[in-house]
Amino acid sequence: MQNGTRLAAVDLGSNSFRLEIGQLDHGQIHRTEYLKETVRQGNGLDSARNLTPDAMQRGWETLARFGERLAGFKRSQVRAVATQTLREARNRDEFLLRARTILGFGIDVIPGREEARLIYQGVAHTLPQTDASERERRLVIDIGGRSTEMILGRALEARVMESYRVGSVAWSMKYFEGGLFTPAAFHAAEIAAKAVLDEALNSYTRAEWDVAYGASGTIGAVGDVLVAAGGVPGLVTRTGLDWLLDKLLKAGSADKLRIDGMRDDRKAVIGGGVSVLRAVFDLLDIKEMRVA
Repeated sequence: MQNGTRLAAVDLGSNSFRLEIGQLDHGQIHRTEYLKETVRQGNGLDSARNLTPDAMQRGWETLARFGERLAGFKRSQVRAVATQTLREARNRDEFLLRARTILGFGIDVIPGREEARLIYQGVAHTLPQTDASERERRLVIDIGGRSTEMILGRALEARVMESYRVGSVAWSMKYFEGGLFTPAAFHAAEIAAKAVLDEALNSYTRAEWDVAYGASGTIGAVGDVLVAAGGVPGLVTRTGLDWLLDKLLKAGSADKLRIDGMRDDRKAVIGGGVSVLRAVFDLLDIKEMRVA
């Protein structure tokens, strides 16, 4: 592709739908626009694993707004993908038939490992392309609404990829009913997350990577809160996670949570997100993580 080419990516996630527009510059993509809307399709699956009418409508309305912004883009310049919730939804074809028409572009429901590969590519293309970065062995973590992806890679190549069925929306619904934050809830949520992620210990050992990067809304939200509290910009630490857990427990519930740096739409899923992130830090012996 030529320098200056505009590219767009649409991510139909379990918690949020995102539209990112960027410009290609010598192998690096510089973001020029970013739109994100909280859709919460992840908690719109009913007991039969069908998307509810309300969940589908929220998704369609968001995609209509994205479609307006993508007017004038060629098909070769846009990639739209759907992840865990639509992998699970039994009535996904009903949703996607209308969604593709509204957006004006195709939408691919991708497997977990392909999602992981694309996450790594997105992170790698936003980092400087230097001799040092070419040698850097990276661990990339993305905690989504209903799945968590882990990737090992170097430069632009993802080498080890996996997707696990644990995420901020799913864990918030399961372990923090009514948005209540209790020590017992966090303990149970972390233990359950570790049980799902346990097999990662075989492939993602500390000896396999130099720097850990976090690429999700959960990790970005935690990073924002820690910066607002005086932390180092772009860095999530174990000490910072302990501090944040204490703040959540003192608040007692999502409704009562008042904390600088956190958007209101993140509060309902922060319990699950923090639980999964703490489990990842523990299992993989992470001391600090850079926010990508």
